[in-house]
Amino acid sequence: MVSKLALALLLALPVVGCGHAPRFPLREPLLRDDDQKPIETAPEEYYSPFAWDGANQMVFRPIARFFAVDPAGPPTNVNAFDEVPDSSWFENRLGARAFSSTEVARGGCDDKILNPSMPDGSWLIDKGKDNGANPGFRVNIPGLGKFMLKTDPETEPDRATGATAIASRIYHAVGYHAPCDSVVYFRPALLKLEPGLTVTTNQGVTTAFDQAALERVLARASRRAGLVRMVASSWLPGRPLGPFRYEGVRDDDPNDVIPHEDRRELRGGRLVAAWLNHFDSREQNSMDVFVALDPKRKHGPGFVRHYMLDFGDSFGSVWSDDGISRRLGHASVLDFGYLATDFVTLGAIERPWERARRTGGVFNYFSARDFDPEAWRGEYPNPAFVRMTEQDGAWMTRILARFDDRRVAAAVAVGQYDPASERYLTETLISRRNAILRRYLGRLSPLSEVSVDRAGVCAVDLARAARIIPNEALSFRAYLYRGTKLEPGLKPRFRAARGPRVCLDLKHAVLAGAPPDDSPERYLVVDVTNGYAQGPLRLHLYDLGTARGFRLAGIERPEGLVRP
Repeated sequence: MVSKLALALLLALPVVGCGHAPRFPLREPLLRDDDQKPIETAPEEYYSPFAWDGANQMVFRPIARFFAVDPAGPPTNVNAFDEVPDSSWFENRLGARAFSSTEVARGGCDDKILNPSMPDGSWLIDKGKDNGANPGFRVNIPGLGKFMLKTDPETEPDRATGATAIASRIYHAVGYHAPCDSVVYFRPALLKLEPGLTVTTNQGVTTAFDQAALERVLARASRRAGLVRMVASSWLPGRPLGPFRYEGVRDDDPNDVIPHEDRRELRGGRLVAAWLNHFDSREQNSMDVFVALDPKRKHGPGFVRHYMLDFGDSFGSVWSDDGISRRLGHASVLDFGYLATDFVTLGAIERPWERARRTGGVFNYFSARDFDPEAWRGEYPNPAFVRMTEQDGAWMTRILARFDDRRVAAAVAVGQYDPASERYLTETLISRRNAILRRYLGRLSPLSEVSVDRAGVCAVDLARAARIIPNEALSFRAYLYRGTKLEPGLKPRFRAARGPRVCLDLKHAVLAGAPPDDSPERYLVVDVTNGYAQGPLRLHLYDLGTARGFRLAGIERPEGLVRP
């Protein structure tokens, strides 16, 4: 039985049939997924073994799928406008509306933030941090809620805490659900330890989290003016269900009907991870929570929301092995592709990690040098990332193009680094962003923000807006096809083409007999090229006459300029 969501998405896709029926029906695009319908019972908690997922993705899954014929097809949650609807996975923010630098800096935070000026003993530690690279603990503060506090690695003061705060803002602005992570400086006297706590390591060893253990955590933290520096992550609302997987669906969640590896927001997330070198973007660094409609009934009814979290590896994390540290972002820990090439060539090819040099500051090997967004790889293969298509990458890049220099600087400022480090990180992120824009705004059309009026259509060339291509007014071209046979018509006249905003006027057809609004006679297709990208922006419209104007029904971005 086809779910309502699947049916709605199928209806949003181009209609392929005999003759010359309109490819897109005359209806509003699907803007919100209905995957937050209440379910009666919360799904079971999922535990993701730390070592097993890495072994599975690096070894067992590739072997199991070696003979499978399963190329990455188009994602299955894209609407008629070539966008991803809002859902329990993703909320269109930066790519859909005016999103200020202040909103970027705020991220997912509300007015409930930690106050380091509270009286001694007001931060009750009620839970230790079980696993992960950076130690920490949870504090429970009446009136504010729960916060997980984590330190920096001893050998990397300030980097991870700032990276967590910055990356969470970037992921939130892009559209993902991310926690409120903020750098906090505080005096240790604020802490009060609840007795009887324990923690469990990645290896499954359980030990007491007592005063001695707390002192060891605080001793590892970096300090400024006698205050301890940590990052505080607000506790997610709802009942934790463990991480989500980057493939398949949850069998116990009726709303989860799209295979995760075929969700565009998860596929396109590869470019966000590449931008930040968030190489640790795996299932353990995610979280599903069950949001009950009634907070007093935690087990249901409610729905599942999906979060990204734990971004502390971003911006130059290093491991104890320098050889691996150099490779992070360039190759997986166990990378059969590079191993096979090196075996054949006897290691004669110079790899980018062999040219890596430390920055001399907080960020170790994180730089824009040798950054290739297409070649970027995480710690180990991510099932959704490896299925990212050109269309998925272009969609995410259209969002990242709105992350202008001011917004980048606003995000970096929340990391509370020293001025030199803040300047370096801002400049490096801008350079890496531009590398992504140059690669993924040059093949499929970067024209976006389409608007339609009675006279014609307008769009914004994001490649020109981001200044990665020359702003040449004469390079725009437009082509029109109309009617039941989509015959070529007179080329539209450009109303404005100075870029980055381009507008063109369309003539209304004279139709006999007042055909229905959704008649193929009213259908027209307009292709607009920007003189740079290989393919056009293809707009599917209905001509409703001079009084009502044109109605946009669908958007495509073909890989080449071919007749529809």
